Amino acid sequence: MPAKTKAERDPHLAISPKNRKPDASEVEAVTIRFAGDSGDGVQLTGGQFTTATALSGNDLSTLPDYPAEIRAPVGTLPGVSGFQIQFSSRDVLTPGDRPDVLVAFNPAALKANLKDLAKGGTIILNTDAFTLQNFKKASIETNPLEDESLAAYKVVEVPMTTLTGNALEGLGLSPTQVSRCKNFFALGIMYWVYGRSLEATIAWIKKKFNKVPTMVEANTRALHAGHAFAETTEIFQNSYRVKKAPIAPGKYRNITGNEAAALGLVAAQQLSSHQLFYSTYPITPASDILHNLARLKAFGVKTFQAEDEIAAVGAAIGASFGGLLAVTGTSGPGLALKSEAIGLAVMTELPLLVINVQRGGPSTGLPTKTEQSDLLQALYGRNGESPVAIVAPATPGECFLAVIQACRLAMKYRHPVLFLSDGYLGNGSEPWKVPGIETLPKFEISHEPGVPPEDFQPYARDPKTLARPWVLPGTAGYEHRIGGLEKQDITGNVSYDPDNHEHMVHLRAEKIERMKADIPEITVLGEPKGKVLVAGWGSTYGAITTAV
Repeated sequence: MPAKTKAERDPHLAISPKNRKPDASEVEAVTIRFAGDSGDGVQLTGGQFTTATALSGNDLSTLPDYPAEIRAPVGTLPGVSGFQIQFSSRDVLTPGDRPDVLVAFNPAALKANLKDLAKGGTIILNTDAFTLQNFKKASIETNPLEDESLAAYKVVEVPMTTLTGNALEGLGLSPTQVSRCKNFFALGIMYWVYGRSLEATIAWIKKKFNKVPTMVEANTRALHAGHAFAETTEIFQNSYRVKKAPIAPGKYRNITGNEAAALGLVAAQQLSSHQLFYSTYPITPASDILHNLARLKAFGVKTFQAEDEIAAVGAAIGASFGGLLAVTGTSGPGLALKSEAIGLAVMTELPLLVINVQRGGPSTGLPTKTEQSDLLQALYGRNGESPVAIVAPATPGECFLAVIQACRLAMKYRHPVLFLSDGYLGNGSEPWKVPGIETLPKFEISHEPGVPPEDFQPYARDPKTLARPWVLPGTAGYEHRIGGLEKQDITGNVSYDPDNHEHMVHLRAEKIERMKADIPEITVLGEPKGKVLVAGWGSTYGAITTAV
């Protein structure tokens, strides 16, 4: 008896005629969510699909969704990782509401995300993971492939692990290594369905695994195998095409908010001619700013990973006193710990930028979930009358210019500024037009006292900004003290006089008022007059604009 072919052994590999040309339907916008265990490469898969989509000329917005645990038990609900992307032939302002397509690598991923899928949407499942053991881990009582619970959706069953193993025969890989390549098989499927090119991902694989040729071969094979599977089987009746979005000419890259903030800080260093000092304690979802800046030390950037949040902000204040562009980064719980020191920066009237990439709270809260809930803490979360300025970007790409603006305000007015991003902006991405450095305005910041030593007063003020002199420590003849005790106006001496305290409170508040003339006016979208006005700030821009 002749040996059975792969197609005969596995009905999923039944090949239709090679000249099959399935219909390619044109759609305006698509929202896809990839979901699986942390070890399934979900974020990598989403990132590569995003890159390919950007290169295809579509506008896009993404939302990674990480589990809070470093590695939850495999196959469980707490361990589900997700990545959502909306791409379109028009402007995209959000990563989408309900996904049109869900790619689920295991039952837990299906259970965790099914409630969000649009009715009639498509589910692509790795059926190899749909076992009794995995049902138990995900607290699923019956097989969803058999109990009609998915009747409202288009279900595409693909034994991804098995087919990946078939494609990698002869490479000598272990079952674990084979399983780790199945995300590229799934990616190949999605590339065919939506007409994406494989070239950028193949180039990435070669660069990423250049020291392990076997893995280059394995992942490339898996990618091609998934693409060929989708193209040659009857399992997909249609492919889809999304036209290019109208985008202004220029050089573009895909960028997250945290990446944009890091680049903006480096740009601010150049524009102000002040070395950047970034001190922080690692905290989700702000840590990527530190990671990105640490890679840019060739630009003269100084990064400092402190032992805790208080040490980080204290180091930044010290760096500011020494004449550096001082920045500290954190998220909500860390901002609470930094509050007293931020008040110290208000009292000493030193420039300080505090970046808060917000997350769900209170307390430890939801470390990997986005939330826009720290505004009141940022405005009022310090003892006494301690006003600060707040800058909040609206999109991931806007973090670049917004952080430059925040640095400029802090240095010009010698005052703390809080930069309020959030998990969606920080981790989400969009196409970003790279600006030329010549288009960015420089801001001149001087450390010159402006008067001879005998006339120097550390709390004398610029009549326009009310900023005091930023004279560097060690400047001969201009020695002065700073500290957290109330200062006498002009002299900077310690003062407990109530009238002076009231005067200083008003001066510090007036600084913030004068910043208002130094920022752009609010943009109103739509008609200048109407019965209903929807006001928002920060990352709600996309959702509000889309809805209105």
